[in-house]
Amino acid sequence: MHVKKDDLVVVLSGKDKGKKGKVLAAFPNDGKLIVEGVNVASRHQKPRKQGEEGGIIKKETPIYASKVMRVCPKCSQPTRVAHKILEDGTKTRVCKKCGASI
Repeated sequence: MHVKKDDLVVVLSGKDKGKKGKVLAAFPNDGKLIVEGVNVASRHQKPRKQGEEGGIIKKETPIYASKVMRVCPKCSQPTRVAHKILEDGTKTRVCKKCGASI
């Protein structure tokens, strides 16, 4: 998957198009991720224990990873991620636009 947890992403399509948010969780087997403040669903919850509050709870739901693009921390542009192998043999992600290491 081209994005990981704690990456800053921008949504490319859907009802939340243009929104930016941090990836809270990634599910590579499903090809989905949960992004902060994106695809929020309302859930009506009853109080389960005595003293617990019920009400409407807002919760982020998963979206497909193909609908988001990583934002480069250096150039602040949505960019594709390239992989580069350094001299010491470690693999790192780099920005396709400015070449900065992510």
